[in-house]
Amino acid sequence: MQLQHIPLDRLDVSACNMRNAKRTPDVADILPSIRARGILQPLLVRPNGEPDRFEVVAGRRRHAAAQVVAEERGEIEPLPCAVMEPGDDAAALEASLIENTARLDPDEMSQHETFVRLTREGRSIAEIANLFGITELMVRRRLALGNLLPRIREAYRAEAIDAETVRHLTMASKAQQKAWLKLFADPEQRVPRGWQLKQWLLGGQSIPTSVALFPLEAYAGRIVTDLFGEEGYFADADLFWQKQSEAVAAKRDALLAAGWSEVVVLEPGQHFQSWDHEKTPKGKGGKVFITVSHRGEVEVHEGWLSRREARRLARKAEPEAKGGEGAETAKPARPEVTKAMQNYLDLHRHALVRLALIGEPGVALRLLVAHTVASSGHWQVKPEPQAAHSDAIAESVATSPAQQAFEAERQAVLALLDRPDYHHSAAQPGYDTLPTAAVFARLLALSDADVLRVAAFVMAETLAAGSAVVEAAGVHLKVDAGAHWRPDDAFFDLLRERAVVNAMLAEVAGRTVADANLAGKVKVQKQIIRDCLDGKRSTTAEGWLPGWMAFPVRMATESGVLGTAEEWARVRELIETA
Repeated sequence: MQLQHIPLDRLDVSACNMRNAKRTPDVADILPSIRARGILQPLLVRPNGEPDRFEVVAGRRRHAAAQVVAEERGEIEPLPCAVMEPGDDAAALEASLIENTARLDPDEMSQHETFVRLTREGRSIAEIANLFGITELMVRRRLALGNLLPRIREAYRAEAIDAETVRHLTMASKAQQKAWLKLFADPEQRVPRGWQLKQWLLGGQSIPTSVALFPLEAYAGRIVTDLFGEEGYFADADLFWQKQSEAVAAKRDALLAAGWSEVVVLEPGQHFQSWDHEKTPKGKGGKVFITVSHRGEVEVHEGWLSRREARRLARKAEPEAKGGEGAETAKPARPEVTKAMQNYLDLHRHALVRLALIGEPGVALRLLVAHTVASSGHWQVKPEPQAAHSDAIAESVATSPAQQAFEAERQAVLALLDRPDYHHSAAQPGYDTLPTAAVFARLLALSDADVLRVAAFVMAETLAAGSAVVEAAGVHLKVDAGAHWRPDDAFFDLLRERAVVNAMLAEVAGRTVADANLAGKVKVQKQIIRDCLDGKRSTTAEGWLPGWMAFPVRMATESGVLGTAEEWARVRELIETA
């Protein structure tokens, strides 16, 4: 016979149990004691043939009462069990257990005193457990009561404190126990008990040491030990998450080094939905997904693709299998930006380039001629409508320094044309509302420099946002986005992709900080970036701007889709050799 603690979900009532019946047994008489003290007398069980599963030979009512408590509390500790071995006689074992348990004082504080006396006489924990027919863990739990202040032990003996609360108090320091007793003695205070006490002791997050990916010696904080059991908890949750994120980052890097095409770290608490994915080996583009629970548990799911990606690869493989004709071009799995973010970038980059154009009339004139030569049909001149996808983007562009400077230039140009009351709008989509002859007459009266100024403005205002020409002009003019643009609320609100945010965090705060927050929420990582830019935290990149706003544009990650980059790729060779 072996004595051990077995989780409730691994126990089934044996068909040979003499009390086995379809009807649930009445446990009203023992339920209050089990709620308060737990299971004291071990259940008699034996392996049922399935791995790590056992059937209850004796102790069905205790098993049923444990199920009730588990439903009430959401969980219950593993139950003490005597595991039968081949050749054991069930009747004899049960009689022995009953006899031994009968010799044990039912008062747990008295048990504590008895066990302390026996240990002082030289008895080991194993010997004490065998003497009374209980598990070694139960002996350790009674001995752990010695960690409690006398007033708490007295209250427990008087049943003023339940067993779960006492268990958590054994994890408390003497100062914490005194603070708890102060609340306990004050009838106007709500003293924390049970799981609430556990949260109170550990500062809101009870993270067991068993979930750590990193070696415990790398954690410099305090570990609170559960003296009733064998588990420890991290007292400093923030330090744990830093170390766990660093370990997840190292895991990600190792998987990438092993040849996986991509490793996706999901938002903390987000589940990996296998039903929405298909198993795909590494050699066929399979990815790795890493999930991190709110309690810090990490799971690695290797060799998966979303069903959408898997179907696209299947369509691509069909024509290739037939000789390669019509094979679908492989596309990146995930864009770096949403359509709204692309719209934000297009309009802000457009504002920066056209502001630069009005300062370079010679370039603007050449661009104007290029538009005339390259157009098909009659040339029509219409202001860029700057259609924003949302009010937030529209406000961001309208209040940007580049846009405001451009609007000031508009008023100056209209004054040169003697049309200060003119404005373009939805009702006035273009310059055709200005009499051509009148404008020509006014231009004749202006100097060449002023005419070039007007031409530069007209070219800038009619420049199409999001086009390749914006990228070409921006690179040629060496536009410095940082002179007129900074990441604002709209930018951060549109920033969603985890891999992109973590890459930006590495640029702003360093790779160490980025790895330490890899498993953290995107919201937290974005806030760290903002704090660095606002001077609230140290930064490794003074005056940082995202590569999306640079000229030429830079991607945030090694793979992905960015419309701005695609437009630049169309004209890059021509501009760089001009």
